[in-house]
Amino acid sequence: MDAPKISIIPKPLRIQAGSGRLTFDSATVVNASNGHPELGPEGYTLVIDDDGITFVTGTETGQFYAEQTLKQLLPPDALRSDAGDKAWPLPYVTITDAPRFRWRGAMLDVARHFLPKRDVLRFLDLMALHKLNVLHFHLTEDQGWRIEIKQYPKLTEVGGWRRETVGDGRPHGGFYTQDDIREIVAYATERHITVVPEIDIPGHSTAAIAAYPELGNQDVPSAEEPREVWTRFGIATSVLNVEDTTVEFYKTVMDEICDLFPGEFVCLGGDECPKDEWKASARAQARKAELGLATEEDLQAWFMNQLSEHVASKGRKLLGWDEILEGELFPGTVVSSWRGTDGAVEAARRGHDTLTSPYGWVYFDYRQSDEEGEPGAPWAAPTSLERAYSFEPIPEDMPEELADHVIGSEATLWSEYIPDARVHDYQAWPRLAAFSETVWSTPDRDFAEFQSRLEKHLERLDALGVEYRPLDGPHPWQKQPAPHWKADPNEAEAADGTESTESTE
Repeated sequence: MDAPKISIIPKPLRIQAGSGRLTFDSATVVNASNGHPELGPEGYTLVIDDDGITFVTGTETGQFYAEQTLKQLLPPDALRSDAGDKAWPLPYVTITDAPRFRWRGAMLDVARHFLPKRDVLRFLDLMALHKLNVLHFHLTEDQGWRIEIKQYPKLTEVGGWRRETVGDGRPHGGFYTQDDIREIVAYATERHITVVPEIDIPGHSTAAIAAYPELGNQDVPSAEEPREVWTRFGIATSVLNVEDTTVEFYKTVMDEICDLFPGEFVCLGGDECPKDEWKASARAQARKAELGLATEEDLQAWFMNQLSEHVASKGRKLLGWDEILEGELFPGTVVSSWRGTDGAVEAARRGHDTLTSPYGWVYFDYRQSDEEGEPGAPWAAPTSLERAYSFEPIPEDMPEELADHVIGSEATLWSEYIPDARVHDYQAWPRLAAFSETVWSTPDRDFAEFQSRLEKHLERLDALGVEYRPLDGPHPWQKQPAPHWKADPNEAEAADGTESTESTE
């Protein structure tokens, strides 16, 4: 009997196909041998032969990933919700596998458009199938605050809702209760996924300022009048003030965040923070002088480090976007390099671990082609499936002796152009399948060979009900009309004619 074709994504380290088949049913013998540290914390060997199924692993995480591989060896119909207790054929095979990087992340922006809990849980299932292990949960923005904070209820009562989105006249909002968050974190933990919450400061904070105006720079006129949850996209000029009371406010927020999220990291953003209000604010300038700081960049670094120190006191480390390199970094901070990879190199030179997440490669809110009707953010060149697959997390100019500082990457799904779960499916898949291979598998990848495996993998996504983008372009019902605002990031115009800027983040 010819050995069947093995089509697993991400591609395992080694596959030795046999020539027989095992009938997998309730009587199949399944053996698990744990405690093999030579396989690493996430590695495994999976054997299917006459004796049944054997998992050889170093940890429970390794066994979980072996089980995800086993799922992909089954016929796609076995993944359907009505698969029942049937008998399924499995090929004889020996697979030895382990990941290349320890941080294999996907970022959900649920702030610009809210994603209901059920869809977050479903996304975690799909992450697990692809051996992605970090959910970066972007919970706050100018356009919405999405997590309940008991001490400050107006963050969700006011900040969780906006009256419209770029002139569409339709209110939008939603948030996760703390019980919702506990459920999401527990669900992720069962799938060996760490949830990293992001509370973005000191920019991207208009929703918080709308809820608690005393957090803003009240001694300068705001371009964002009236002070409300922002209804446009881009970079709002409103930023947090730098008073001790604001620092204490966010320390309290962090206390609740750390109680809800037990993982090692908390993200405090630090990106795209306009300094205009601080420059115009007499109080901010006085604070800068009081603190002996030379620039507004130093002022932001001081603000971030106050919160970083507090987070560290609770046993957590800071994740931040690469703008935080403009100031002094708190010890142990991990830098996510999104504006290219220069930030990753600089972070490594300064002794910090880094993620490479350059927008031109792993921002999956971007369009996938230039074709008319292609959904996605139009303010950058398309990121095709092939381009996503060609991404290499280690920058070419990274000195070899610093390469170990690159601990992985994240693919991001910013949600300006992702209004609901169906569009989320379209933007994420199958590009996230390609991305999973860039962070799990060896760097000697071949796109044509990947495509041959992807054909079978798309049958699995079909069985799971994923509304992915077909390889030859969107279905007619997946196409979207051009947006009613300009796409130029520097000359965007809202429907009401007011000028705005559009962010790549």
